[in-house]
Amino acid sequence: MKTITVFKGDGIGPEITDAVISVLQAAKAPLDYEFFNVGAAEYEQHGALIPNEAFASFEKTHILLKSPITTPVGKGFRSLNVTLRNTYNLYANIRPAKSNRAVPTPFPNVDIVTFRENTEDLYVGIEEQIDADTVHATKIITRKASEKIIRDAFRYARERKRHKVTCVHKANILKLSDGLFLSVFKEIAAEFPDIKSDDKIVDNVCMQLVMRPETFDIIVTPNLYGDIISDLTSGLIGGLGLLPSMNIGENYAMFEAVHGSAPDIAGKHIANPTALLWSACMLLEYIGEKTIAGNIRRAVDTVLAAGITLTPDLGGSAKTEEYAQAVIAAL
Repeated sequence: MKTITVFKGDGIGPEITDAVISVLQAAKAPLDYEFFNVGAAEYEQHGALIPNEAFASFEKTHILLKSPITTPVGKGFRSLNVTLRNTYNLYANIRPAKSNRAVPTPFPNVDIVTFRENTEDLYVGIEEQIDADTVHATKIITRKASEKIIRDAFRYARERKRHKVTCVHKANILKLSDGLFLSVFKEIAAEFPDIKSDDKIVDNVCMQLVMRPETFDIIVTPNLYGDIISDLTSGLIGGLGLLPSMNIGENYAMFEAVHGSAPDIAGKHIANPTALLWSACMLLEYIGEKTIAGNIRRAVDTVLAAGITLTPDLGGSAKTEEYAQAVIAAL
């Protein structure tokens, strides 16, 4: 049995966490769990956004399944997601977006994996108030971090027999910072002659993604663009409720849904747990439990194809728990 750390999060986090754990247990995933409440509610009750015991658990297990955590907009504490990524050097944020025939969209052939550099760019959070009307933000791009994420993208392509890696940037304007990222990309692409490579400007990519998404395979990009583009790809496949992710470092791994804590529907038990469930499947694959992950993925596909027990975001009326029970029944 492998012990993992679980953060139940804010908003819809506890609801979808419970649903996912019920599926993992029914699928006989060889996991033990250490559960922790984290986020704004935990802070209000106990004075810490993440309890010391939760950090200690992650540092012991090295694997974290994390539900959404609320981040204040324009004020308040810094994003806990960013804090975790930087503290544990989770430099690679990998977000796969793939069409599912059971979820109708205008784009039936999407199969895009976004590799987002996870520790640099504007997300370093260095901002300076110059005067009452002026704020400066610092963008950081380094060769070391760029090499790691770009090389990981090409290795992923080779290992999984993907055909192309696209570098997304804004080097026509940001000639030094994005220029460095692009330069490193071209150097590393030469090490993988069996993998096609190209580069595109980020605004052009956004247009092409909503016109010809099937032309993209693997995207590698700095932090900010990766955050935006991967959310866009979720819209191509049916929404954020279907987009999983993993955050990988040299010693730690964190698996989370891309969507937020959705406080407007918290407590209503109508949240779609699929993104977190698929993130849990990525976790299982990461620890070598590919058969169990495959069983869960097929069960989800069965439920989606049946179209009977779907949450409201997918056009149904099922509760979160009812959807989870339908997946369990399909195992």
